[in-house]
Amino acid sequence: MAVTLEQSARARLITPEGRERTIPVTLRYTAADPLAVQISFPPEVSLDGAEVTWVFGRGLLEAGLSAPAGTGDVHIWPCGRARTVLEFHAVHGLALVQFDRAALRRFLMRSYAVVGAGDEEADSDLDRGLHQLLGGV
Repeated sequence: MAVTLEQSARARLITPEGRERTIPVTLRYTAADPLAVQISFPPEVSLDGAEVTWVFGRGLLEAGLSAPAGTGDVHIWPCGRARTVLEFHAVHGLALVQFDRAALRRFLMRSYAVVGAGDEEADSDLDRGLHQLLGGV
């Protein structure tokens, strides 16, 4: 059974008018998908009234804590000394969300306790299956 880590956090959703709205989010990491992290947003902040979960690389989160990172649907960058901004691009627009950097760093460090940095591929079911199939070649 794969270990799953969940951490509640508070984030600040930046509205198109530039106002901030504090929202609860859930940060999630599972050993079953060791290269990814998930951030779930509550239904009340989505356009269709359903919970929204974004999945992106754990390495992207780590990189974005210290320098601008991301070229696709998710961009992350430090904002001042204590905050980190996550920008999510979707078909219907984009969302800007600020986090306290300490909360994201704590979550990242806890994820490394589940699967260490660089050990993600070693724990992969696909890698084990290929190893068995190829007889260790």
